[in-house]
Amino acid sequence: MTPAPEQRRLLVELVRDRAAITTTLTGLDSAPHGWSGELLTIALAIAGVAIFGYLAAQAVETIAREVAGDARRAKRRERMIDGLEDHFIICGYGRVGRRAAEEFQASGDPFVVIEVNADVLAPARDAGVLFVQGRASEDEVLDRAGLARARGLIASADSDAENVYITSSARARRPDLTIVARASDKEAERKLTHAGANRVVQPYSAAGVEMAKLALKPQIAAFLELVSGQAGPDLRFEEIEVPEGCAAVGQSIRELRIRATTGAVVIAIRRHDQTFEVTPSPDSRFAVGDVVIAIGTAPELQALEELFAAVHVAG
Repeated sequence: MTPAPEQRRLLVELVRDRAAITTTLTGLDSAPHGWSGELLTIALAIAGVAIFGYLAAQAVETIAREVAGDARRAKRRERMIDGLEDHFIICGYGRVGRRAAEEFQASGDPFVVIEVNADVLAPARDAGVLFVQGRASEDEVLDRAGLARARGLIASADSDAENVYITSSARARRPDLTIVARASDKEAERKLTHAGANRVVQPYSAAGVEMAKLALKPQIAAFLELVSGQAGPDLRFEEIEVPEGCAAVGQSIRELRIRATTGAVVIAIRRHDQTFEVTPSPDSRFAVGDVVIAIGTAPELQALEELFAAVHVAG
């Protein structure tokens, strides 16, 4: 006769083995003996199904929640892009595109990124940057980025051919759009200019010129870096177009007393025929369509903008 402790041990092992086999739904290794064994087997089978059902439901719910969350974020992003006006479109989010985005973020100017590579877009998503995933040379993608309402476009893809396609597509849709494109060499620059780019930048060539300036004229380079960088705490450049009806039309720098009333300094005027009057004299007069290029602090430039925004008062 088997001792009671040995019987208990065998029973525990039987229950443990049956529980493992039954709840994992792998099947039974032997038929249960007696009604108590059958009830235990049924209970374990039901428990196994319930556990797996619960886990499956949790997994489906988690996936659905992630998908729904992504969909909500995408809809919200689309609504924000649809609400943009006078913004910039950055086509390509590589090193050049990211640097341009940083400048726009620092200046507070609105912008949208277009990038086809989902992996490249990860930093933009993490930074809360508005973006459209797709190929920027396609009209539908440009429309989603708000091309019709945009102020300017930067073609900063890594491929010269892609930048040519982007420039050509954007120019065909928006003849008045300001387009700045990236080129790797002179031949690409020529093609981009022919495609409609207003300005073409060769990053490697520009970097070489900048390094030479830093070596030859370090103080001038340091000053230009101060006033042209958005991170500069004091001085910066600004350009202001003289609108029709502006009170400053027909008046000179001396008559407007620009330096005394605003604190800003006018360093150049781009005339309507695209020529530049550099270091204009106090007697230089402003006409409709001129672009005033000035230097000063943020409050001084704000005062200058208000001066040129003033309209004539009817007598």
